[in-house]
Amino acid sequence: MAIVRSFLQVAVTRDWEVYQMNVHNVFLHGDLEEEVFIRPTPGFRTADKNQVCRLHKSLYGLRQAPRCWFAKLSTTLLDYGFQQCVKDYSLFAFADADIRLHVLVYVDDLIITGSSRADLGISKYFLGIEVARNSTGMYLCQRKYTLDIISDTGLLGSKPASHPLKQDHTLALAPGDSLSDPYPYRQLVGRLIYLSVTRPDLSYVIHILSQFMHAPKAAHWAAALRVVRYLKSNPGQGILLQAGTDLRISAWCDSDHGGCPLSRRSLTAWVIQIGGSPVSWKTQKQDVVSRSSAEAEYRAMAETVCEILWLRELLTFLGVDCTSPVPLHCDNESAIHISKNLVFHERTKHIESDCHFIRDEILHGVIDPQHVSTRVQLADILTKALGRKEFDEFLSKLGYTVQ
Repeated sequence: MAIVRSFLQVAVTRDWEVYQMNVHNVFLHGDLEEEVFIRPTPGFRTADKNQVCRLHKSLYGLRQAPRCWFAKLSTTLLDYGFQQCVKDYSLFAFADADIRLHVLVYVDDLIITGSSRADLGISKYFLGIEVARNSTGMYLCQRKYTLDIISDTGLLGSKPASHPLKQDHTLALAPGDSLSDPYPYRQLVGRLIYLSVTRPDLSYVIHILSQFMHAPKAAHWAAALRVVRYLKSNPGQGILLQAGTDLRISAWCDSDHGGCPLSRRSLTAWVIQIGGSPVSWKTQKQDVVSRSSAEAEYRAMAETVCEILWLRELLTFLGVDCTSPVPLHCDNESAIHISKNLVFHERTKHIESDCHFIRDEILHGVIDPQHVSTRVQLADILTKALGRKEFDEFLSKLGYTVQ
């Protein structure tokens, strides 16, 4: 979804119209390369009961159908003069003189934007995301989807919660037996995962709740219901892609050293903005145990730089100038020193060499690490459960708005 938000941010900044279209009977348009045979459909009589039908086109239910459709679409767009992005094959761009046209494909849904407004209309709804636009920018939210979650859990009349998760929670060490029927918990958490498309504030709590899908307990179910009560306080909350910005990338990364009490692995979190609007964010557990907070932060920087490099290539394909260094904000001075210092250090000799590519990107002028205080670290909200006051402060710093 980061590419969708980035795609829309570019359109908003350039004041381009956005059009959404759906292709009907999408899986019936693909050309089959393999020989596929099916039994005759009911009502179709054959002289021999052993006869079968050979397909010349793809059909719903075939495993090849999605790939055949995309191959047909991409081939057609390339024939019309479009270029396909190598960083995301679902993105296409057409450029001719002063005219640009961008197409983003998601199965049978397409988002189209460009510099010409002759034949384009405004998108209102895409992949369950509600789109509202005015002079200040484009507002993305999932209000209807949120209200459906609240209604289906029976919490329409419940008291709203001020923040999604209690501070200093101990869900990883929750006592008691597992729920007899884990399906409602799994279903609710699965729906919350998709809700995080427009809600960075849910990234941490969803990361926590997703770890107990195999055997949730009563405490985990109560925590999931608290998230729903938090949604009830602002069901229309979403992100604003601001208009009139310079489309510069800025990144914030953070880590919670030893955040998992079971595995002692740290958490990595990042928030990346384009023109001051959040377009990419993530909370994930690191693969290895870090021996210090500096190492944990350094690994978080490495993951964030990977995302930055991808976004730079993506924006360049969309015609955006990305030659200036990207400020990478980190609240750990030791991690910044490690990234800038090419001297071997006894405490960093065990860190995998692939993490050290940060130094190369700094030398090439791609990344500019900058130290910030924890109080203004935007990614802090994605690494731990904050109190109500701190949570509200970080929401405002993320540029959150309520419709």
